[in-house]
This record gives sequence, structure tokens and C-alpha cells, in this order.
Amino acid sequence: MAPSNGWIDIHGHFTPPISDSEREARWHAMRDAAFLVPEPFQWSPESTIEYLDLAGIAMQFLSNIPKSLDALKSSNDYAAYLVSKYPSRFGLLAALPTDDPQACLKEIERAGTELKADGFAVTAMYNEVRLGDARLDPVWAELNERNAAVFIHPDAYAPPSMGRPSPLIEVAFETTRIVVDMLYAGTFRKFPNINFIVAHCGGALPVLSGRLELLGAEPWVPNANKITKDEIREQLGKLYLDTAATAPTGLAPALHMVAPDHIVYGADCGVPCSTSATMEENRMKVLGYEGLEKRQREAIGRNVLKLFPQAAARLEK
Repeated sequence: MAPSNGWIDIHGHFTPPISDSEREARWHAMRDAAFLVPEPFQWSPESTIEYLDLAGIAMQFLSNIPKSLDALKSSNDYAAYLVSKYPSRFGLLAALPTDDPQACLKEIERAGTELKADGFAVTAMYNEVRLGDARLDPVWAELNERNAAVFIHPDAYAPPSMGRPSPLIEVAFETTRIVVDMLYAGTFRKFPNINFIVAHCGGALPVLSGRLELLGAEPWVPNANKITKDEIREQLGKLYLDTAATAPTGLAPALHMVAPDHIVYGADCGVPCSTSATMEENRMKVLGYEGLEKRQREAIGRNVLKLFPQAAARLEK
């Protein structure tokens, strides 16, 4: 049974079962990319639930987005199995292969019918295709029709920059570039029924949101879709932002861009760049953030649940 008053974690990763040799190979590849994890990373549902119990988290949404279609579908299958085994502890954000719109549409249908997914997860830049690419409009149209919740996560395994691994700061800038591109592509205007949740408090986007509002509709900025100043403010304000690895400095700019009820809890669990210690330090800083009232801070842990009625129903059982 899940903790009775626990939080909901939108930002949980997982790894499908792999061999020891593959785990070792992935470890060496990370170290070659300046991602200096001390030993091969191992994920299990049991150790994750142990952490969730320690942190008082009722449910964690799982996402994993491999870069090949077969691996992505297999990963979605495994996550669906985990949700069926632990229905009150895990939710499924089905990964979408956004480099292939037709494959995306098929996986959306499969996720809704076979896998019973709660929502969807996408990578900001997936196999060199950005989320604002016009070829994805049929995908967004289908998700818009479904009033879907879509979690946007950057590519944490992109090449290092200046000798430092992507998860340190590059993920924040990739997120920012891609969400701004979606804004100018008209994605948020055309598909207003999608609830987009952006990882890591939106990266650098909240800090730059005032600059975008001030300058983004000026005549010297290429703007084929004629996005207005008001639209920039309103559409950015509709996004949901998770707290993963960003408190407390990420919360102040986030709250200039979105309302408190659009801040949702994310732990960034299940990846080599997070430990129980760093996740707990971040969670404590969220709980102690003085820019919000106590009731608003406590609500961060449940704000996301309104986007996932199917998962909310499982929690009630």
C-alpha cells in the first residue's frame, strides 16, 4: 500500500533488464563521455520502492526513451509490466519515437489500448529531430485530441561540452532551445489541450522568459507564425515545470513564469547522476523554499495528479 499522504514524483527513470556485459559497456561509454560515474549503474523496482518509502513518495511516473524503435517499444512493455505489478506505486509515461511520426502514432495507439499508459514522454532532441519539427504536427494533433499529458526531457546522454557531462548544465540549455522552438513553431497555439510537463524546472527557460516576452515579438526576430507578446507570456505560463535537481535557485524564476500550481515534484530518480542523498537534499529544499506559503510548498507534491486521472484512481484503491 502506498504512503497515505505521499507525494507524486513525475520524474522517475528506469532501465529494463540488461546483461552484466551490456551494463559494463554502458558504464565505459559514459566515462568516455566525461560522465564519471564510479561504477556500472544498476536499477531495480525494489530499490526504487525502498527509496520512495524513505522519501514518503506514494507514486513515481516512469520514463525511459531509448534511441531505437525496437528498444523503445520493449522498454514501454517493461514499464507497463511494472505498473501492472505495482499499480499504486508506479505510473507509465510511454516513450514516443519522435524521429518517426508514423511510428509515433502507432505507439500512441498501442500505449492507450494495450499498455494502458498514463501519459507520454518525449526527448527534446531525439535522433536529431527537434520537437518543434513540423512533421510532428500529426502526432501533436493526436495527443491534443486525447488531452494528453506529455513529459519533455532533454537528452542526458548527449556528447560532453568543454569536458563536462551533459547532465550537469547542457540539459538545461537543450530544454530551453527546444521549448522556445516549439513556441515559435506554433505548437502550443495549435495544440492547447496537451499538458506539457518540462523537466528540471524548464532548464534556463524561466530565467529567459522575461527576455522572450520583452523582445520575442519584435520585428527583428524571425517569427513566421506571428506569435504575439501576449501569447509568449500565456503559452509559457501554461507549462508545468518539475523540481528535479533545481531547488532552491530554480524555483524563483519558475514562479515568475508559471503559477504555483504548475510546479510539480520531480526527483530525477533512477539515473547515475542522482543519488538518494542528492534527491533528498533537493526535496528538502523544495519543502523549505521561503518564496511560497507552507500549503503551496506541500501542494507541489500533488499538483501533477490532476493531469493523470487513471493513476489517481489506482491510488484510491
